[in-house]
Amino acid sequence: MKLDEINLMDPDMFLRGEHLDAFKVMRAEAPVYWHERAPGQGFWCVTRYEDGLKVYHDPNTYSSERGMSLQFNFQAEAGSEAGFGMMLLTTDPPRHGKLRQIVNRRFTPKALAPYEAHIRARANEIIDEVIERGECDFVVDVAAKLPTAVICEMMGVGREHYELMFTLANMSIGFEDPEYQQGRSAVETGQYAQMQFFSFFSKLIEERRKNPGEDLLTALVHGEAEGERLSDMEILFNCLLLLVAGQETTRNATSGGMLALIEHPEQRAVLRRNPDITPTAIEEFLRYTSPVTHILRTAKRDGELRGHKIKSGERVVIWNLSANRDETAFSNPDAFDLARTPNDHLAFGHGEHFCLGANLARIELKVMIEAINRRIPDLELAGPVERLRSNFVAGIKHMPVRFTPGRAGSVAHAAG
Repeated sequence: MKLDEINLMDPDMFLRGEHLDAFKVMRAEAPVYWHERAPGQGFWCVTRYEDGLKVYHDPNTYSSERGMSLQFNFQAEAGSEAGFGMMLLTTDPPRHGKLRQIVNRRFTPKALAPYEAHIRARANEIIDEVIERGECDFVVDVAAKLPTAVICEMMGVGREHYELMFTLANMSIGFEDPEYQQGRSAVETGQYAQMQFFSFFSKLIEERRKNPGEDLLTALVHGEAEGERLSDMEILFNCLLLLVAGQETTRNATSGGMLALIEHPEQRAVLRRNPDITPTAIEEFLRYTSPVTHILRTAKRDGELRGHKIKSGERVVIWNLSANRDETAFSNPDAFDLARTPNDHLAFGHGEHFCLGANLARIELKVMIEAINRRIPDLELAGPVERLRSNFVAGIKHMPVRFTPGRAGSVAHAAG
């Protein structure tokens, strides 16, 4: 593959699995590279780990306020339509820190620790729903259900609305995938999902103003940043962010991690023999799958990376997926190694925008993988894996699996 043949704006390249080879070429030949395959859609590609850290840790030069991804940046130039400057992901310090404080305490290890038992019970319920069938779609029936249930509960969204939240999240992230477009164009799909989210949460916002609860939505409605309450649009965009991000990263790391275990039986055997390495294994799931492939920044003043002059206004894209396979940062980076340490990957980003829900995602991954290994240890592929058509999310849409029905018995038996 030649450098000038690589088109990172083409989601089909990711769908075909050609992106890993493309990033190898870029890291070797042009770690900082100006990529422009269509007029007006140029951006700097940052593909090595060290350079990615430099961008993440320099918010004075590289701003988040003009978009977070290539997907949304070029298709929604009007900032108000995409939440630029309103969402946690699209704000810069000091505003970003003030917004983060409103909900941050809900995601600390101390705050989440008592919630782990409830997450574990929910994971067992999910497995109960499929275990007697002996087969299922691992993504839809297992991996997606836990993070959807957990973030909905934390937001104060009733169980009867879980399916709607799952559908709208798919449309929000997968608007370039025909399965989720339902006859609409990509732009129309994203706009429809956003409209439905906003319509749903507008009603809940009014309810929480009158009757505050203990949920994240109440925190957003009644919280203050810099001495002022958030506007309705700020609340809505941050609800959208929490609901979508709360589902996507964990579900794709769970699906991708399980697929990697199936494809690397020697590593799966290691995990079964020694479940105490699960926390280390989770970090390798995250590095190896890199669910969020990239994060975008926009230069708000001139800068420099590896001798390249970055001009104010130019887009700079940190390819997390590539940085996590950087040969100069990780030994044998293409290997799936559950004992890998250290493993300071960029799957959750870095710096002041480090993923708010990282602690929660790690708990969900740990709980679900432990439950699967204990209750359906012979799970295997039963058909082709279908991946998401996206250059932003390294997602799996469908993964048919089979296993021995009822092998581990009931929840009580599994827990005992």
